[in-house]
Amino acid sequence: MKTNEIVQLLDGQLLTYNDYNRFDYCYGFASDLMSDVLNQVGNDSETTILITGLCNEQVVRTCEMLDISLIVFVRNKIPNISLCSLAKDKHIDIILTSYTMFETCGILSKKGLKSYGKPTLLSI
Repeated sequence: MKTNEIVQLLDGQLLTYNDYNRFDYCYGFASDLMSDVLNQVGNDSETTILITGLCNEQVVRTCEMLDISLIVFVRNKIPNISLCSLAKDKHIDIILTSYTMFETCGILSKKGLKSYGKPTLLSI
């Protein structure tokens, strides 16, 4: 799934203008906890989308560490100029959408985006 298709599906707005169709995204990971992202998403994940409502520079830094090249900010979150500038410098695209995280995941999953990683069961 290309960036322009994701923008259309989410009635979104693309904020950064890198070579936004350079990847065919296959996986998505949704979280507002960057520690979960760091613990569950492996390196070399440039075809993974991070879907989040957390709107600060730590999100970009996390994506930089994991080679994630696309962030979708949900719930009408609007990043500040410094966050956008950092994302542009790190070649990370940003999409804004008014959908909730749940709706965003559902829309993208329905179109074939897979969940990153495998769920694990906790033994108690």
